[in-house]
Amino acid sequence: MQIPKLLQHLPPGVATRLERVLEKLPVVGPMVREEKRKVAESLKDSVRKHRPTELAFDALPREGRGEAELLSTLEAMATREAPAWRDGRVSGGVYHGDAQHLDFLNRVYALYSQANPLHADVWPSVARFEADLVNFTARLLGGDPGADDARAVVGTLSSGGTESIMLAMKTYRDAGRARGIRHGNIVAPASAHPAFDKAAHTLDVELIRVPVQPDGRADVAKMKAAVNGDTLVMVGSAVSFPHGVMDDIEALSSYALKRGVGFHTDACLGGFILAFAPEAGFPVPRFDFSLPGVTSMSCDTHKFGYAAKGTSVVLYRSRALRRFQYFISPEWSGGLYATPGFAGSRPGALIAQAWATMVHLGHEGYVRATREVLTCAKQLREGVAAIDGLRVIGDPLWVIAFTSDTFDVYRVLDEMTKRGWSLNGLQKPAAVHLCVTLRHTQPGVAQRFLEDLRASVEAVRHSPPTSEGMAPVYGLASSLPFKGLVGDLMASYIDALYDA
Repeated sequence: MQIPKLLQHLPPGVATRLERVLEKLPVVGPMVREEKRKVAESLKDSVRKHRPTELAFDALPREGRGEAELLSTLEAMATREAPAWRDGRVSGGVYHGDAQHLDFLNRVYALYSQANPLHADVWPSVARFEADLVNFTARLLGGDPGADDARAVVGTLSSGGTESIMLAMKTYRDAGRARGIRHGNIVAPASAHPAFDKAAHTLDVELIRVPVQPDGRADVAKMKAAVNGDTLVMVGSAVSFPHGVMDDIEALSSYALKRGVGFHTDACLGGFILAFAPEAGFPVPRFDFSLPGVTSMSCDTHKFGYAAKGTSVVLYRSRALRRFQYFISPEWSGGLYATPGFAGSRPGALIAQAWATMVHLGHEGYVRATREVLTCAKQLREGVAAIDGLRVIGDPLWVIAFTSDTFDVYRVLDEMTKRGWSLNGLQKPAAVHLCVTLRHTQPGVAQRFLEDLRASVEAVRHSPPTSEGMAPVYGLASSLPFKGLVGDLMASYIDALYDA
């Protein structure tokens, strides 16, 4: 579908109204719907062709299958799927993955498979694990949990980075309401995680997205200009998911302090690397509670904390601020009900795994792992930058985003997929990234990645475009001014995941 360049730069509201009109026109409407149908079918096919066929049921079997049969089938499926992540062909996804480490985590899980921190009296050890995880993380990120009530850095656990972000934004919304701000806003760079969009949508607050600089970092001047009397919190990433670059947390948080608004450092991806990077020989700017303007942080234990999915820590500069995160229902007929976050029952086994992981690795273990990841990433970054036609975006430490000024980089993504790699496609600008983990530090993985990337670039140079893969999908998404159509395509993909 050819979209005039003028239409590609329409304001979102105008584009949405024009989209509704065009879909009703006799000639244009069928063309738009047919293009959307073809891309949607391509997405569905990509799901169907990878779906396992063993033990496929249309309905719950009348008679249960035996343990041996089920375990044998599950083992076969898991074994078939393991090479992709085990051999380091996935961007992010699996951050540790060593067989001995996984066996250790599985043994811990078995011990606490029934544990639920909602019943702290039954499983007091899980409550202790949770408190320790918050304490460990707070101290790593410049906090002092032992300080007085007004200055202690405290927090809670969540199910992952998205929930940690949503909990923090809920906290600022409720704190703002206590100060009389009825319709607050969040000021965040365009590169900030979509969890902030989800939080704004769910909590009914405004999210002000601010364009970033060409290197992917937040534009400090524009961020400052976006703050107004209804601003609840400013946001910075350490590091950003798309490009792996650090926003200027010191400048942003200093301004937030001056304006009397909160500042949240999203360190979901970067916290457990950046905290140890200086000791590993890679100095980084300050990004944590050592900066007086930082009032909250999110940091995922299930990423570079090397715990199993899914746990994350959300931290606050004071106990008073953390109180706004809680949900308390004192008048329910079922008794006095209180939870620290959105969930009621939570998997205590995952909390036990996270605690066991941190205690087992220890400070020096994290320093060694960080040194391995950042050293490997440096090699990969230099290798990518040396490939003719590719350009690394910004100044990343271990999330290496690259684009091209001469050819369609999404076609490179498809070529790498054909060679067994699972990378992340980015947009605005069109790019691809690899998040380097311990899986990539295995012997030969970095070399194989660079060899395959060079071969993929050459394939793109010497072969015509096709209608298969993700290149047409990303191309359509980036060219269409009508985000409703793009949203429909994304919804079709989710539909396909749940289509039995």
